[in-house]
Amino acid sequence: MSTPSEHRRVVVIGGGVAGLATAALLAADGHEVDLLERSSALGGRAGSWERDGFRFDTGPSWYLMPEVFDHLFRLLGTTAEAELDLVHLDPGYRVWFEGHPDAVDIAADRAGNVALFESLEPGAGAALESYLDSAELTYDLALRHFLYTSFQSPASLLAPPIARHAPKLAGLLTRSLESYVGARFEDNRLRQVLGYPAVFLGTAPDKAPSMYHLMSHLDLADGVYHPRGGFHRVVEVLTSLAERAGACLHTGVEVTGVRTAPGGSGRRQRVHVTGVDAVRDGAPASYDADLVVGAGDLHHLETRLLPRELQTFPESWWSKRDPGPGAVLAMLGVEGELPELAHHSLFFTRDWQQNFGDVFDARRVPEPASAYVCKPSATDDDVAPPGHENLFVLVPVPAETSIGRGGEDGAGDPQVEKAADAAIAQVASWAGVPDLAERIVVRRTVGPGDFAHDILAWRGGALGPAHVLSQSAMFRAGNASKRVDGLLYAGSSTLPGIGVPMCLISAELVLKRVRGDRSAGPVDVPRDL
Repeated sequence: MSTPSEHRRVVVIGGGVAGLATAALLAADGHEVDLLERSSALGGRAGSWERDGFRFDTGPSWYLMPEVFDHLFRLLGTTAEAELDLVHLDPGYRVWFEGHPDAVDIAADRAGNVALFESLEPGAGAALESYLDSAELTYDLALRHFLYTSFQSPASLLAPPIARHAPKLAGLLTRSLESYVGARFEDNRLRQVLGYPAVFLGTAPDKAPSMYHLMSHLDLADGVYHPRGGFHRVVEVLTSLAERAGACLHTGVEVTGVRTAPGGSGRRQRVHVTGVDAVRDGAPASYDADLVVGAGDLHHLETRLLPRELQTFPESWWSKRDPGPGAVLAMLGVEGELPELAHHSLFFTRDWQQNFGDVFDARRVPEPASAYVCKPSATDDDVAPPGHENLFVLVPVPAETSIGRGGEDGAGDPQVEKAADAAIAQVASWAGVPDLAERIVVRRTVGPGDFAHDILAWRGGALGPAHVLSQSAMFRAGNASKRVDGLLYAGSSTLPGIGVPMCLISAELVLKRVRGDRSAGPVDVPRDL
């Protein structure tokens, strides 16, 4: 990569995906980078846990938007093909519907899913063709004009493609995803398949703008992939690339404050960063910096590491924001095979409105709850001992730390263990594995309290602030402090949003800020790649 910006001393706070990608990009651009991670391991939400021959990813498990990964790797002088062994999953995922005895397998490609939709509802195949055409167009516009920009320049919203499709985009922003899907499909199973991507965005189908129907282009047309080794492997690659670029990565260092001094440019009250204070090995430490990038939870960074007068996003701002869902996770080592489950399996309750209403409105753990189950042992041989399966179960719950924390072998707080038990019983019943609970030999649960404690997640949220309209695109928290020069942000709390691809893009948005690049698209990749 070229180095058009002046050399800076940089501190990146947080060693998750966004922090690692930011450290790698800035180090490759010629800056002196120290990354500080409070825990003993890198990865953040994309963590890893091992016991008795089982290895579990503790967070992300859907590899979507492969072009975003590849673009980031190309900026760092390599490719996704060179760094990852990607498997195109077939089926992409399996869906179980309450009240229907048979699961539905989502195909690995567009043609297969058009045929599937037609088999479930006459005329739905043609409707899906039109739906996916619109999803692809919207996704392309998002990549070119909305995802790789910090919206610093109004000109980015005046590009000819945006103007040409303005009426369509306006309609997609003001109508819910649920309404958009419901107007095109009658079968409730199809409506649920098309509406569920809202959960990946931290919200419900009736709260997500229909702009996000673009998500269906990813899973129903492009297909779902799995990196062998799981997202733990993605973290390993990002770690290697950051170190190769010259970044120094430190674990066990908790930042306790951002240091500032008078003299920032612009308004009189602005200041500039001079570094961070921290605790390392139980002792005070400090790191000087000309630039600080907060790549952890934005609420913690703003309200705990800065004094009130320097906060761009104080508590009063957060009180009006939607935290998205929390989650109860169960990592299960299971004796024997489970052919009933695919690599990814979804379990949807019949009363869709009640389920989402419990999570996002009533703020209680739903009973029954829709759930997601990942079985990486379907694809990776080394995540479970021979003759065993590895299951990762996720139940969306409210982002409420009062639900509690998890533990090993049933030792978590009562609400967490109850939700995990209910999900296990649901999978056993719906998928036809009546002895599932008796076959579990390893069990660990995680609750909203763990997200708050382990990664300092605001209100114990599992993903990050929800992608409702008021928290999407230019309405999402910006990635630069308005009161402190040299303080930037990356990660799921800020632009462009939730998910590993978005976190990778957020790192690139920091690079563009540092370079003074206000363009709407991604940074150009060197021509020799």
